[in-house]
Amino acid sequence: MTDALKRLSDEGVAIWLDDLSRKRITSGNLAELIDQQHVVGVTTNPSIFQKAISSGDGYQQQVTDLAARKVTVDEAIRMITTADVRNAADVLRPVFDATGGQDGRVSIEVDPRLAHKTVPTIAEAKQLAWLVDRPNTLIKIPATKAGLPAITEVIGLGISVNVTLIFSLERYREVMDAYLAGLEKAKAAGLDLSLIRSVASFFVSRVDSEIDKRLDKLGTDEAKALKGKAALANARLAYEAYEEVFSSERWAALDKAGANKQRPLWASTGVKDPDYKDTLYVDELVAPGTVNTMPEATLEATAARGEIKGDTVRGTYPAARADLDAIEALGISYDEVVQLLEDEGVEKFEASWNDLLKSTEAELKRLAPSEG
Repeated sequence: MTDALKRLSDEGVAIWLDDLSRKRITSGNLAELIDQQHVVGVTTNPSIFQKAISSGDGYQQQVTDLAARKVTVDEAIRMITTADVRNAADVLRPVFDATGGQDGRVSIEVDPRLAHKTVPTIAEAKQLAWLVDRPNTLIKIPATKAGLPAITEVIGLGISVNVTLIFSLERYREVMDAYLAGLEKAKAAGLDLSLIRSVASFFVSRVDSEIDKRLDKLGTDEAKALKGKAALANARLAYEAYEEVFSSERWAALDKAGANKQRPLWASTGVKDPDYKDTLYVDELVAPGTVNTMPEATLEATAARGEIKGDTVRGTYPAARADLDAIEALGISYDEVVQLLEDEGVEKFEASWNDLLKSTEAELKRLAPSEG
């Protein structure tokens, strides 16, 4: 069952699980996935936590204790989510040690309501790093305009970062620039650059979902022929940008000082269109030095049906550019689509966070002890 996952791993793709819950940790399932399915990291987001905590499985005692202390709902969520991330980080610690800190990582996101605020994002990132207090944590900061200077500042403090919600090639270049600027600040401050890690989460399937919808609306044979091509083209050109930035003179100076490359991470790799093969965004995005974070269904599909044929990214750049140009030529604006997806991404995470606030508040009230 795990041959395809092993081949993927052997090709230099780190397999991370895009899911976390307390039950997954306490049942031993996470440890099992690490042992048997080549999983070497975990990502979380507000939607994942909302689903896990709303299920209630394993959280009752902690929520009861928090209710007895009369904590605010915001504090309760922070205590619950950081406990899960801390415990998952402990499960993954052997992987972290074995890979010299490259993998064995668990990500936790800053409050999505801060996505367009730089200073509070920095403060929240510092607080989360302190609360989790594990060297194998990544703090997730969204790649909004306000997030970019926050990334630089947080990296400059020596805190490892997972930059999330990247959709556009231009924004991805800005993210890499923010990372390098942060490393330069850390170097000037005398920090050990080898201890700082970062991934840049480039979202995949949502690009196809939005562009395919517009191609369907056009309805021409030319439009139909381009369905399912935009997301792969976009991600492959992101890897081209990564290769370019991390072979620059600016990077060479940081590399000499012991810095680590910011790896591209393929996010949103679960296929949304049932007409597409369920391992499309795994099979076709194999390149060394990348991470693919998969929902469990995609992980299982890859184990069962994945077709890992070696590097499927390098050498595809002219064709990828031609696909995006052809879509643009049909009147579908790339810039408009990627901005819409960023805006929607922030809104979706904020909506999940608000749902999490409501459900946690209800549980705090339900489990609150009577006075006395």
